Amino acid sequence: MIHAPERQKLIWEWLAVAPKPVTGSELADRLGVSRQIIVSDMNALREKHPEIVATRRGYCLSGATVYTRVFKVFHSDKEIGKELELAVNAGGYVKDVFVYHRAYGRLTAALNIRTCDDVKVLLEKMQSGKSRSLLSTASGYHYHTVESNSVERLDAVEAAWKEHGFLLDVAPDAESIS
Repeated sequence: MIHAPERQKLIWEWLAVAPKPVTGSELADRLGVSRQIIVSDMNALREKHPEIVATRRGYCLSGATVYTRVFKVFHSDKEIGKELELAVNAGGYVKDVFVYHRAYGRLTAALNIRTCDDVKVLLEKMQSGKSRSLLSTASGYHYHTVESNSVERLDAVEAAWKEHGFLLDVAPDAESIS
């Protein structure tokens, strides 16, 4: 079981990049604890971080602005975990993945990757052998919509992907690329 300080750190990190309010039930499920423990954690967190607001739709940061950027990337299936972990560790929320298919046009899949645990769950689903990655339909070329609460975090995602050779320049007419 995760102890309170570590849980609270995870909750804070999650709220910092969440594009919408996060419910207590969602936090409880992700952390494997009861909603009552989440309520207790939120009370402790709100003492340190008064910008945390409880709304009818969940917890969020007051005045939080969401910044969005689309990145064009390239890599193999084996590097999906590394790519997504780099984004999360840089403070990004990987909202989706999309490709441009010559016959079908734009194909998009929601990812909703906020944490390294989310990455692990996605990889486990893919390794079950029942699903293939969307990027495999476009020879490794694909796009991600990434959100964060700061431009600096999006810049950090960009720098991490560039450093690892994943980032590509986006063509003016992205739909002509496949």
